[in-house]
Amino acid sequence: MISLRRIYVTSGLVLLILVLGITALTSWYTVDESEQAVILTFGELEEGIMEPGLHFKMPWPIQEVRKTSKETYSLQFGYREENGEVVEEIEQDTRMITGDENIVLADLVVQWKITNPGKFLYNSVDPENILYNATSASLRGVIGSSTIDSVLTSGKAEVEASVREHLTALMEDYDIGISIMAVKLQDVELPNEAVRKAFTQVTDAREMMNTKINEANKYSNKRTEEAEGEKDALIFKAQGDRAARIEIARGDVAIFNALYNEYKNQPDITRKRLVLETLDQVLPNADIYIMNDDGGTLKYLPLRPIESANSLPKPATNQEGSAKNE
Repeated sequence: MISLRRIYVTSGLVLLILVLGITALTSWYTVDESEQAVILTFGELEEGIMEPGLHFKMPWPIQEVRKTSKETYSLQFGYREENGEVVEEIEQDTRMITGDENIVLADLVVQWKITNPGKFLYNSVDPENILYNATSASLRGVIGSSTIDSVLTSGKAEVEASVREHLTALMEDYDIGISIMAVKLQDVELPNEAVRKAFTQVTDAREMMNTKINEANKYSNKRTEEAEGEKDALIFKAQGDRAARIEIARGDVAIFNALYNEYKNQPDITRKRLVLETLDQVLPNADIYIMNDDGGTLKYLPLRPIESANSLPKPATNQEGSAKNE
């Protein structure tokens, strides 16, 4: 009896120590800064733990902790990459038909994060596969509503934005705790070399056409600006001539009015003065003669020889004022 009692006591102590050990080991847990966690109580989701640090919970099997990462993941659609190099291309996923019924190969990268660990862990069996299929559906839908020219040239940014918008809407509908951060097209190309060469030739011809159009527009703008400048110059010159002629006319009118006022006061004298001034202007170098009433001629006083003599330089004088003679 004593031996059985000791066995029972020893077993009870061992069991108690084991329970206490399990309780101590499973009641505390830590969440790293790059992690997020959820707590399950008897297998039922209770709450999410987003703050890093040391936390307490009920011991196992009452409560259990599941952790997920906060990092940004990359979904490679249409290819598989390892160590920065493409090791596999999945052509059956990348082959698509555009809205104008051309075949293209398109692959992309989707950057995503787990924003709700509870929904990510328990709302679906394979959330990453759901994301991959949703990416395929979004990309095919956008490519199918776009033209091949847009997809291969200037419309890539619009394709990326549309795919991200559609994919975000699908993730919200599926409610699997995933948020889309970015969508980036990697390659969009034609399926074979012959088609690529033909499309390249068409693209080059279109670019040459656009270049010629731009050059023609540039030349047209240049000539238009030159013509506008010449037009403005002619207008300014005409306006200047107009203003000058108006001022000349005003001056002539003022002179005429002044002469007219003098003529009203002394008509004979003014008439004679005008005749003499006109003759002097018309014949500046002519000699003037005055006719007598008897028909004879009398030469007018010759003023030019006197003026010429007066215009000669005067001889120099000494300090007493007398002229120097040799």
